[in-house]
Amino acid sequence: MNEIAIMKTVVQIVLRFSLLLVVWSTPAHGQAEEREWYRVESIEGNVFFGYLISENDQSVVLNVESVGEVTILRENIRSMTQIDSERIINGSYYYENPQATRYFFAPNALGLPKGRGYYQNTWIFFNNVNYGISDNFSLGGGIVPLFLFGVSSTPVWILPKVTFPVANEKLHLGAGAMIGGLIGTVTESLGLFYGVGTLGDRDKNLTVGIGYGYAGEEVSSTPLINISGMIRVNRRLYLLTENYFVPETEAGGILSVRCTLDK
Repeated sequence: MNEIAIMKTVVQIVLRFSLLLVVWSTPAHGQAEEREWYRVESIEGNVFFGYLISENDQSVVLNVESVGEVTILRENIRSMTQIDSERIINGSYYYENPQATRYFFAPNALGLPKGRGYYQNTWIFFNNVNYGISDNFSLGGGIVPLFLFGVSSTPVWILPKVTFPVANEKLHLGAGAMIGGLIGTVTESLGLFYGVGTLGDRDKNLTVGIGYGYAGEEVSSTPLINISGMIRVNRRLYLLTENYFVPETEAGGILSVRCTLDK
């Protein structure tokens, strides 16, 4: 496939996914009314999500979905936290996306908040950890533990990423690298440098990225183009797509669905 055909494919994917983002961003998606929403955890471990009806020194009254008014005595409350109303959709509390900063493999331009981190395992053997040093810089690393099977060399890599918003938290730009090598053998370093742009928020977004691989001191002259996106269908289900294109080769990619469960 030539470069013109690849660019046409890229443009079509971007336009179609952008249209979906526009549709899902309309008010019909059911944003919460201007109410004070709270998460209340009792001493017994029960958790209630609802909007505040009334409160006094003795009790708190919430309107809880599928239950109605619930009165909780202050002496039985372990914690009471106000919730961002944007996380309430159609009367239900939507947990934050646990995988907002990347897709299956490809990263986007959304930053991992300071002090937060995660562990990711893919196909049992590929292990990644990432941690937010600041709201705009994260650092991670990974390993394929081949030493467990008696193999003398073990692939390892580090994953620095810098991100920053450029337009009302709806457009982000970022850059990073996968810097890798093999432990247990004498070999040159290898990896990938990349830049990404992400349109949307942590529940629905589209990312276009470009990267260049390297081995030792040589950097590839052929870019790797990535187009990925996600849309949150409901509280529990996300649709993810991750696609890769290399000029002068046949276009290939991954189209997949991932389901995440509420806590």
